[in-house]
Amino acid sequence: MRLLFLAVAFSILLSAQQRGAIAGPFNSEYFKLDNGLQVVVIPNHRAPVVIHMMWYRVGSADDPVGKSGIAHFLEHLMFKGTEDLASGEFSRIVARNGGQENAFTSWDYTGYFQRVARDRLEIVMQLEAGRIRGLVLDEEIVRPERDVILEERSARTDNQPSALLSEQIAAAQFLRHPYGTPIIGWRHEIETLDHEDALAFYRRYYAPDNATLIVAGDISAAELKPLAEKYYGVIPAAGVAERRRPSEPPQISPRRVSLRDARVAQPSLTRSYLAPSHASADGDAVALQVFAEILGNKSTSRLYQALVVKRQLAAWAGSSFQPMSLDSARFYVYADALPGVSIAQVEAALDEVIAELLLNGPSEEEVAAAKGRMRDVVVYALDSPQAVASIFGNALSVGLRVEDVESWPERVAAVTRQRIMAAARAVLRLELSVTGMLLPVEGG
Repeated sequence: MRLLFLAVAFSILLSAQQRGAIAGPFNSEYFKLDNGLQVVVIPNHRAPVVIHMMWYRVGSADDPVGKSGIAHFLEHLMFKGTEDLASGEFSRIVARNGGQENAFTSWDYTGYFQRVARDRLEIVMQLEAGRIRGLVLDEEIVRPERDVILEERSARTDNQPSALLSEQIAAAQFLRHPYGTPIIGWRHEIETLDHEDALAFYRRYYAPDNATLIVAGDISAAELKPLAEKYYGVIPAAGVAERRRPSEPPQISPRRVSLRDARVAQPSLTRSYLAPSHASADGDAVALQVFAEILGNKSTSRLYQALVVKRQLAAWAGSSFQPMSLDSARFYVYADALPGVSIAQVEAALDEVIAELLLNGPSEEEVAAAKGRMRDVVVYALDSPQAVASIFGNALSVGLRVEDVESWPERVAAVTRQRIMAAARAVLRLELSVTGMLLPVEGG
């Protein structure tokens, strides 16, 4: 009977979602086109401006084996020519109409956005529709852009010791799952990517039934729907297959990596713990978000007060948890040592703070304050249509629903101290961790 009740409840929720507005702080509206394109509208009438975002449910974790970086590479190539536009013309039209644009790739999604005046929205929708299935590529277009990607990797990763260490931590954390591969790709594999690789990836994943359109700003669903049907509804679905990724074997022992680099002045520590995501265990993920806030998200947090203010061992110390992922998430703690302080001292102090908090737990006052700050984030986000659109796009790209976003403040408010501690004790275990040390060159 319980299963039947849950099925009926889910059906009611889904029907409500199909009908339109969803109750919650963002006042979002939802509909779905016949070809499978999901559409979310987040009205904000403070200025005659809209953010138009197209999110594809594919990211670097879906790169074929041996072709790392292809999702990110394709993101760049999407600004080249289509069947109707010459290379670069898309961006020039957006600029001529006073708009701004960009794109981004993560492990789980790829997104494209334009910020334009409300009366120019139809222009960018027509442009975006043209490149959903009409991208044109050849090796003459691809070759110079591949060089751009390699230079980007040099600037953002190879020339940044902290970024190199982050790559090594991820590779050590994930033995099998593709989250262990950098979003930009490994250099030796980027060098082999060609236009056929890009087109094969594009044809497989870029389709309306694998995408979510988010429009936030001075518009309603009633106004957007005719435009969405006109430009996007006529594009046929492609029958994109469900994403299938390798499963990560259980981590049974702590792992450590270190990187010495002449560019490093002071040692630092980053530790990553495997953790549940919203998609895999939402209640625990919300509880861990509150725990991260208490442990290390502000200058008033436990880690900062202990390591920076009281013991004066670190220039900075904190924690973070971002549970918006399709598969496993990661919970981070980190600290930067002060001159004259060894990284071993910093690690020992960090472990003491974590152990004490896991043993005795936070006070009810700390929990209430953390939950209040988290609810404040929603209030601040209401001032930024782009921030809100990004929250919804990320959530729907990893399998969450509009209701999950709208109900997040309520779920934060409902988290108990006991649930927070149970979730934290299950995750902050050394056997689930990778500890990375960024160190100066010895004798340097």
